[in-house]
Amino acid sequence: MNKLWLIIKREYLTRVRKRSFILSTLLTPLAFGVFFIFVGWIVSYESDDAKTVAIIDKGNMLDKKISDTKNLYFRFPNKSLEELKKEVEAEKYDGVLLIPEIKDIYLKDQTVYYYSEKPPSPDIERFIERKIEKSIREYKIATLNFEEKQVEALTTNVSVDPEPLDPTKDNASQMTTAVGAILGMMMGLIMYTVMFIYGMMVMRSVMEEKTTRIVEVMISSVKPFQLMLGKIIGVGGVGLTQVLVWAVLIPSISILVNLVFGFDPDAMQDNMQGAAAQMNPDDMEAMVAMTMKELKSQNWWAILPLFILYFLGGYFLYSSLFAAVGSAIGDDVGEGQSLTLPITIPVILALYIMMAAVQAPDSSLAVWSSIFPFFSPIVMPARLAFDPPFWQVALSLFVLLVTVIFFIWLAARIYRVGILMYGKKANFREMAKWVFTNN
Repeated sequence: MNKLWLIIKREYLTRVRKRSFILSTLLTPLAFGVFFIFVGWIVSYESDDAKTVAIIDKGNMLDKKISDTKNLYFRFPNKSLEELKKEVEAEKYDGVLLIPEIKDIYLKDQTVYYYSEKPPSPDIERFIERKIEKSIREYKIATLNFEEKQVEALTTNVSVDPEPLDPTKDNASQMTTAVGAILGMMMGLIMYTVMFIYGMMVMRSVMEEKTTRIVEVMISSVKPFQLMLGKIIGVGGVGLTQVLVWAVLIPSISILVNLVFGFDPDAMQDNMQGAAAQMNPDDMEAMVAMTMKELKSQNWWAILPLFILYFLGGYFLYSSLFAAVGSAIGDDVGEGQSLTLPITIPVILALYIMMAAVQAPDSSLAVWSSIFPFFSPIVMPARLAFDPPFWQVALSLFVLLVTVIFFIWLAARIYRVGILMYGKKANFREMAKWVFTNN
């Protein structure tokens, strides 16, 4: 145990004291801060290119009333289209908007025409479309002698509210699906980060010791299993330290950026052209309230510990595989591409299975994939929001634990031979022989 602790301490301290680690740990949050500033400036940017548009309203639907917006102004000159075209050429107006008279009140599609030297930008085009659509709607309601309330009553929003047979239990809702998807995506992204950054770090560490022949001294006094386990835990501690520092600095820097530069959230929302920015504020408020209610109703006392267990299990599983690959290759990292490919494929497959699992969390694909150890670190966390049966979680953790122990042992068997093998490119057949080699 003392030797294991010495290996962990060496792997951890050697890396956290490196200048590259300190710089990357501190500069990454600063890079996020610069990114937040740049994105905030973009979405808060207000164009200084003001435009004035002349409107010809053939049917007088607008009644010469349309609200201006930032840098976009509307005028109703009593002139013909040809006269206004000439004034556009003379740069008195930036464009002419022609709204034809509606011949058929029951016509659903309506086209308006915009004359200018250059076509309007997408945001101006969308703004004009929404304004005209609203005006035509009001015009049709008045023409048909309807009231706004009568028209609104024709629109009915239907939602299915799952009700359990047992009142003491709660069924999954659409928000539950959303929470499960978020958890699954978080685990998928975390596993990608762990696999490609810290898994590769373990592999490079093994390669460094092999090429510098330091391992020849270490392996004479330490068992291969202890060396592998200490290396994996030590590098994992480095990654955990970096993630914890980022978890503190990145939110702090984002808050500081918002306070210093004073980005206006309302202005940012007005300039964003996404669907969320165009939603009814009441609908958005209701959705936020439903989301918060669903989040509070989750059994976080079970989800968070299980999330951590699956994270650790996935890290140890894939890190052991990377360590085995690192011991089998030489100085050229390119040699390991063919050996690391089979390690990345299960994670990619697990991401796709996870996306299907949040839609059908009790399907056979979701259940058995959440038990299969190469998929469970990603798939099972996505099912935790749906309260899977206890036996499935317990079986999944047991299988994952046994698999992790087996692959750490397997990596140590490959390591003890591969780390002393020089001048020969290894393949899977050679690595399989090393497992059963006694020396």
